[in-house]
Amino acid sequence: MVFFFRLLGCLPLAWVQGLGALAGWLVYWASPRYRRQLQANLAQAGLGPEWRLPAAREAGKQVFELARIWTKTLAQTNAQVVDVRGWEHVQAAQAAGKGILFLTPHLGCFEITAQYYSAFGPITVLYRPPRQRSLQRMILAGRKRPNLHLAPADLAGVRALIKALKKGEAVGMLPDQAPKVGEGVWLDFFGRPAYTMTLAARLSETGATVLMAWGERLPGGGGYRLHFSPPGRALAGDTRARAAQINHEIEALIRQCPAQYLWGYNRYKRPAGAEPPPGAEAS
Repeated sequence: MVFFFRLLGCLPLAWVQGLGALAGWLVYWASPRYRRQLQANLAQAGLGPEWRLPAAREAGKQVFELARIWTKTLAQTNAQVVDVRGWEHVQAAQAAGKGILFLTPHLGCFEITAQYYSAFGPITVLYRPPRQRSLQRMILAGRKRPNLHLAPADLAGVRALIKALKKGEAVGMLPDQAPKVGEGVWLDFFGRPAYTMTLAARLSETGATVLMAWGERLPGGGGYRLHFSPPGRALAGDTRARAAQINHEIEALIRQCPAQYLWGYNRYKRPAGAEPPPGAEAS
């Protein structure tokens, strides 16, 4: 796997994404379980069959293009960013000095946003190590940047995130990642209960500036367009209310570019030991 990624990293971005699209298409047809999940998630969001193959191809690109990030220097990685929209919101947040909470869903190239920001200031990113040690070493090497710090998905990591925000630094996380039991609540996501992390909502209560961020994958290997924007309305209320609003904000981002969301991700899974969602039968 490591050798394969290093080999991919030597190829032009258009080739890498082309191979990724092919791989995504093959996985879609070869795995009935994955195909059913992708189709069900698209349907839940009100998206028809015409989105299935584009979503599968974009998912393949999402995996393969990591080679062009983890095997490159920061300058080489950031050179792939050809357009940035909403950077004025980042600059205003930096000037406020209260810390920045970047919420980056599984949309487009979500790996590149933190890397790009690290060229302008320190950022701590929540990180859940993979099971394979060799893959973990490659990821750590690929994310080893002077201003990019990794926080493990545990109590120590949460403390690191809070410390960074208190220092006026930036924090990044995937708010649509399914949490472990006890770390989330059942909230609607495209009209269906999804076990939703509360950590992002709790961090928003620190007074940090909340910004939604995602990296749009441009066609033909044309690089990436980064988007930064505040929520449609300021997060308010208790932790549960803020978490529900974050879900709605993620939905709004996804509607901007539906094909590039990771629809094959099991967003609606029930963590081991968690109570079933309201109205569902216990299994």
